[in-house]
Amino acid sequence: MSGTFGAMSQHPTVHAAERPDHAALVMGSTGETTTYRDLEDASNRVAQLLRRRGLRRGDHVAILLRNRREWFEVVWGALRTGMYVTPVNWHLTAGEAGYIVSDCGARALVADADLADTVAAMGTHLDGVDLRLVVGGDLAGFEPYEETVRGQPPERVADESEGGWMLYSSGTTGKPKGIRPPLRDIALGEPTPFAALLSGLYGFTADTVYLSPAPLHHAGPAGWTTMTQRFGGTAVVMEHFDPEELLALVERHRVTHVQLVPTHMVRLLKLPEEVRAGADLSSLQLVVHAAAPCPPDVKRAMLDWLGPIVHEFYSGSEGAGFCAIGPEEWLAHPGSVGRSLRGAIHIVGEDGRELPAGEDGAVWFEGATPFEYHGDPAKTAAAWDERGWSTLGDIGHVDEDGYLYLTDRVGSTIISGGVNIYPREVEDVLIAHPAVLDVAVVGRPDDDMGERVVAFVQPIEDPADADALAAELVSWCRDRLTHFKCPREVRFVRELPRLPTGKLLKRNLPD
Repeated sequence: MSGTFGAMSQHPTVHAAERPDHAALVMGSTGETTTYRDLEDASNRVAQLLRRRGLRRGDHVAILLRNRREWFEVVWGALRTGMYVTPVNWHLTAGEAGYIVSDCGARALVADADLADTVAAMGTHLDGVDLRLVVGGDLAGFEPYEETVRGQPPERVADESEGGWMLYSSGTTGKPKGIRPPLRDIALGEPTPFAALLSGLYGFTADTVYLSPAPLHHAGPAGWTTMTQRFGGTAVVMEHFDPEELLALVERHRVTHVQLVPTHMVRLLKLPEEVRAGADLSSLQLVVHAAAPCPPDVKRAMLDWLGPIVHEFYSGSEGAGFCAIGPEEWLAHPGSVGRSLRGAIHIVGEDGRELPAGEDGAVWFEGATPFEYHGDPAKTAAAWDERGWSTLGDIGHVDEDGYLYLTDRVGSTIISGGVNIYPREVEDVLIAHPAVLDVAVVGRPDDDMGERVVAFVQPIEDPADADALAAELVSWCRDRLTHFKCPREVRFVRELPRLPTGKLLKRNLPD
């Protein structure tokens, strides 16, 4: 496969040739800057190392790194040699992270020295890993990244080809699933449908300054930062999310685009009014949110603050469906995640028949990108039906205008007294209470009703009288919802087990 580029090519190599001193990456807290020349040099050296150690097109490279410069060097080195890249969530236990390294069949692992204890405890999960590199320190059995990569030539490998991502689901209800799309048989840097979406729908160009506040191991930050670099823009990456620091970075770097999750939005809105009002956010052209359900009151507050630049999309790493909604559309259809831009939406009942507008059922999409769950044909089969439709496992409905409203996940539904209760509806009510910082609603076994509704609440501050606040929250719900949907029990916790992407690990809530 050729490594030549056409006029429409989108790849850091093109920008390294055309404007080598332009910033490809800026690290948020340190200001460390990587130019396109730097990125080209480092990623070529990584590619040369992978080839010299025997890795070929279709092999897998796992990355267990915090948000740091080397993450991008490794990603671009692997992607330009036709390999699958699997970022591993560094919040996971050694067993969970090791499972992903082993399950994806990684032949190379690049790990952070700060995560030495996690890596050391992976044990036999590392048996298939031939090339082991450590960044930022020492780790038994691992070669030093800087020294090893620096010893490679900076020229492009002769057999460059486009690689791809093999991402793992968050594992919110069970073991993570590896999502394996087929490798694209295209020339290096050839534009993709995702590139057309970001440029056409969200205005990404070579002048874009994109701020990523989330861990790079997640699909959104990984895809959007690297796509910014395909366009020739600048990715500003926060090492850790801090709401006040985010505002400072927007002002300092004249950020044009930022992607948030609802948890980020709640934290930003909880800042003192004088802090929010004092930030110069005039450079912002687009704020986009996704990855988790957004309570309507939070969305309205963001629009009131920032104006009509807040957009939303709904999709999944699997590539099944893509819905989007702009600010004006959302005000006309509050609570919706938009209309499909890729294949028709079908709402299907338990009997497999399609439901009319307004009725809740499983959400299925036509025209999904082909994918499989790695090593799990049963889960792959469950994601598709005989009509070629695919599902992400969500419940929702469409209105008469074709706008999709998500109710909850299939696996999150509480069945109490034979009635389906969707936790998201209750969570959206509770998060609006002024004493609540975060909330999760789940079902717990109940001898009488089968399941009872339990709310886990993270209060803004420790309540002086927990019983009184619990009773107040139940009353708050009963004023706004049918009584059978309201919590029968409220438990206060210091923090909910959320991933930095905003997704809640309900399986990690206390019994």
